[in-house]
Amino acid sequence: MDEKTLEATALELIENKQYTKLKSFLKDQNPYDVASLMEEINDVDLTLVFRILPKDNASEIFSNLPSEIQEKLINSFSENELRKVLDELFLDDTVDLIEEMPANVVSRILKNTDPQTRKRINEVLNYPDDSAGSLMTIEYVFFAKDMTVAEAMKKIRQVGFVKETIYTCYVTEFRKLIGTVELLDLITADEDAKIEDIMDTNVIYVNTHDDQEEVANSIRKYDLMAIPVVDNENRIVGIITVDDIIDVIHEETTEDIQKMAGISPTDESYFNTSVFSHAKSRIPWLLFLMLSATLSGAVINHYESLLVSIPILFSFVPMLTGTGGNCGSQSSTIVIRSLAMDEIEFKDFFKVMFKEFRIALLVSFVLAAVNGVRIWFVYRNDADINSALLGFVIGLSIIATVILAKTVGCVLPMIAKKLHFDPAIMAAPLISTIVDACSVFLYCNIAIKIFDILG
Repeated sequence: MDEKTLEATALELIENKQYTKLKSFLKDQNPYDVASLMEEINDVDLTLVFRILPKDNASEIFSNLPSEIQEKLINSFSENELRKVLDELFLDDTVDLIEEMPANVVSRILKNTDPQTRKRINEVLNYPDDSAGSLMTIEYVFFAKDMTVAEAMKKIRQVGFVKETIYTCYVTEFRKLIGTVELLDLITADEDAKIEDIMDTNVIYVNTHDDQEEVANSIRKYDLMAIPVVDNENRIVGIITVDDIIDVIHEETTEDIQKMAGISPTDESYFNTSVFSHAKSRIPWLLFLMLSATLSGAVINHYESLLVSIPILFSFVPMLTGTGGNCGSQSSTIVIRSLAMDEIEFKDFFKVMFKEFRIALLVSFVLAAVNGVRIWFVYRNDADINSALLGFVIGLSIIATVILAKTVGCVLPMIAKKLHFDPAIMAAPLISTIVDACSVFLYCNIAIKIFDILG
């Protein structure tokens, strides 16, 4: 059933107060679809609908709800109801919940968790934001290397239902990670075989303080369903599953897009962010870019006599600055993406510059040629204008501008990465502002030189 049909059917049952049918209907639906449905239900019916959800799915549905819906439900729960929901949540989901809630709600959540869970929550919360430690869950299956396959399968049957995943299990010795075992290998192995005989000792892992982007890159690169997290002594302290990494990728991509557009990043959705907050996140960059753009005005003022003496030159300024900004944006976007995917590193600085230089030569000659033909065609019968000379000036200016723009567009993100800034800030708005001023400067100087010599 598609999402729209699901929503329409559920809302109709709620409106007609057919709660028994609604309970039966929701039981057969995907928890993620039900979570989306819960966002459309009014506050009056929200708690009632959650209470009739199947117990097996209720916690999963709750963990996939937006934080504002979760807060509304928590405020409507009795202490017993809250305790039951928290008991069913995985540790990483509980940590995520705590990080999103206001202080009074957090106090109530911690009050309704058992001491052991509270201790584990505090351990995870002590890791830096956006680190592997803050993302991990401690709900994983581990074996000793001298266990048999039969013993391992028995352990999975006993504890697997409360673990985040059983598809990959971990082999430890004195808490140190020494190998991994896939569920498929356990199922197909002889029952008397030892775990150490079938485990994979070539383990891919991350450290608790590794950045979440590094974790995402490792899972993507090695095509993993989960990755173990170890401390500085190589002791396993948790795992990060691919579903959490998908959230990280979504979050990081959204943040990069916002930075590339010159907007201060925010975690809130578009409609949940107030008009004031939207304006507040955009004004700083707009002010900076507006004031930076005065450089172009200063350059034009400096060469005012040239532009007054040959007015036709002024009409080409927007085309040159626009072309430069577009070329710079193309290069910066490609380089920022490649940096994020670990396809290029700072050691490739000159290699990238040389490649973009060659691209710029090809692009600029094509653009210059097209503009030369256009200028000759438009101004060929104008007695006051030397169309060939004008085309040569504009063509040479385009070549210089494109080479400059693509060089700046590839260099700035790599420098930002080296200085431990987010390369995304070196995107279209900033590149365009820098290239605008430089392209006008180049254009005016080229025009002066050419017209002095050949004019």
